[in-house]
Amino acid sequence: MTTVPRPTAGTRWRCTLCGNLTRFDVTRSSKVVEYVHLDLAGEPTVEEREVVSETIESVRCRWCNAVDQIELVDRPGAGS
Repeated sequence: MTTVPRPTAGTRWRCTLCGNLTRFDVTRSSKVVEYVHLDLAGEPTVEEREVVSETIESVRCRWCNAVDQIELVDRPGAGS
């Protein structure tokens, strides 16, 4: 499995096949610790959530359906 690059404050994803910058389906695995509060009826509510680790497994372009064909490009104005 290849690692998909994660966007930063100065970069964003771009599909290398069609140029899409805005629409992607992201499959990720997360390991989390949650504080769950049960009300008197037994209904759970997550009150706190800490992400211990997270891995992006794949990214699919919504425009052309290309899988894992993304690159990181600079965000507009990131260099100023």
